[in-house]
Amino acid sequence: MAGLRHSILTFCKAETSAMVASVADFGLTVLLTEVVGVWYAYATLMGAVTGAVINCCVNYRWVFSAAGLSKCGVALRYLAVWIGSIALNTTGTYLLTELTGINYIISKIVVACLVATLWNYQMQRVYVFQSKRRN
Repeated sequence: MAGLRHSILTFCKAETSAMVASVADFGLTVLLTEVVGVWYAYATLMGAVTGAVINCCVNYRWVFSAAGLSKCGVALRYLAVWIGSIALNTTGTYLLTELTGINYIISKIVVACLVATLWNYQMQRVYVFQSKRRN
């Protein structure tokens, strides 16, 4: 039972971290697109970079309590996962927007939720912050 409780707590903390990172990501995306006039696909990429840095830092310190892991190792593994996330988010937002004609913000929300749960959390849990990698 303690294992299940720990897993649920970790998932909730990860989702909180993802929300904080998403606010920064979405905020920058909308700011760049609507105020600065940057094309939404480029703005999506720039927002994702910002969100990724925030998410990695919060996850390292708080979600997965990874202080015993090599920062360099975590950064390299996170980078690998993040590249996949960027590709999925940017391509998914572009395709959903272009193929359906819906607003890019709605596309970004739909794609971000799917990528966050099905890719980011799973890869961070089993690969980036895996406890067997502790020094």
